[in-house]
Amino acid sequence: MDQHKIRVGITHGDINGIGYEVIIKALADNRILEMCTPIVYGSSKVAAYYRKAMDSEIFTFNTITTAKEANSKRSNIINCVSEEIRVEMGKSTKVAGESALAALEAAVRDLKAGDIDVIVTAPINKENIQSENFKFPGHTEYFAKAFDIKNYLMLMVSDVLKVGVVTGHIPISKVAESITIESILSNLRVLHKTLLEDFSIRKPRIAVLGLNPHAGDSGIIGTEEDTIIIPAIKKANDEGIIALGPYPADGFFGAGDFAKFDATLAMYHDQGLIPFKSMSFDSGVNYTAGLPIIRTSPGHGTAYDIAGANTASEESFRNALYLAIDLCENRRQYTELAKNPLKHNESARYGGE
Repeated sequence: MDQHKIRVGITHGDINGIGYEVIIKALADNRILEMCTPIVYGSSKVAAYYRKAMDSEIFTFNTITTAKEANSKRSNIINCVSEEIRVEMGKSTKVAGESALAALEAAVRDLKAGDIDVIVTAPINKENIQSENFKFPGHTEYFAKAFDIKNYLMLMVSDVLKVGVVTGHIPISKVAESITIESILSNLRVLHKTLLEDFSIRKPRIAVLGLNPHAGDSGIIGTEEDTIIIPAIKKANDEGIIALGPYPADGFFGAGDFAKFDATLAMYHDQGLIPFKSMSFDSGVNYTAGLPIIRTSPGHGTAYDIAGANTASEESFRNALYLAIDLCENRRQYTELAKNPLKHNESARYGGE
C-alpha cells in the first residue's frame, strides 16, 4: 500500500438507507484514487446488492481482511458483519443498527491503531443503533467519548459558510439553561483552533449569534445576551480570539452578513442548521472539531424514502471525502510548521505560503 496517500476509512452507516448508494457513486469516480486510498468498513454482500440495484456492476470493491492489506489503486472493503445479513431498503431494523455499530467500532479501532488516517461516516439511524455500546445522540458524541474529549464542536462546513453550535442534540427546552459563559468560551476556543490548524485561516473572524429574538433587544426580550453571551465574547477577545456579536440570527443570515466572517457560532442546533441546510443541503459536510483525529460525514441522513431509487446525490458524501483529505493535509502542515518555525519564516520571506 502507498504510505504517502491518505488512508480514508469509510463506515457504511445504515444498510437500509442511501449510504451505499452515495459511497458507490462517489468512489466510482477513479480520480478519488489519485488523492486517497478508500477503505470501506461494511459488507461486500450488501455492497453487491446495492451495485445490482443501481445497475453499477462495472464498479467493484477489493475485499480485504485488514486495513494494512488495502490496495492503493482500488476502493477496498472490509467485512464487518455476518454474511447472512438482510437488507430491507427504506426500513429501520435492529440488524441495520447492529451492522452500523459494528462497522463504526471496527473503523475506530483501526483509526486508534494508525491503520487509517481519517474517517468518513455514512449516515446512521440514531434510534436503531442504540445499544449497550452506543448510548449517544449521534456520531459526534460517540467520537468525543471514544477519544476522551470533553471540548468539541459540531461544525457544518460548505463553500458558502461554516456554522458551529454551542448546544447540539438536546431538547429545545434545555437550551437556555445549557448556555453558560464557559460553554460559549470553550466552543469559541475549539472553533478558533480548528480554523487556524485545520482550515489554515490566519486571524479567523467568528460571528456569535444571540439566543433570543433580536438578540434580546437590550434585555427587553431576554437577558442572556447581556449576562452570558457578551461576557463570553469579551473573555474570548482577551485571549486573542476575534469574536464579534451577538447578532440577531434572522437578520444576520437574511442580510448575508455571514459572508463577512470565517465561521459562525450559533447557540442551538436549529438556529445554525436551518440556514445552513437551506443554503447547502446537497453539499454540506458535518465535521467534528476538537478531536485528535479527522472525522467528517455528509450533512444528510439515511433518507429511507429514496433508498434504492438510485436518485440520491453523492455530492455531500464526496465533499466529506475531500474535506477529510484537505483537513488531514492542513493539520500535518500546521504541525510541521509548529515544529520548524524557521521554515515558515523563510517561506514567507521568499513569497511562499
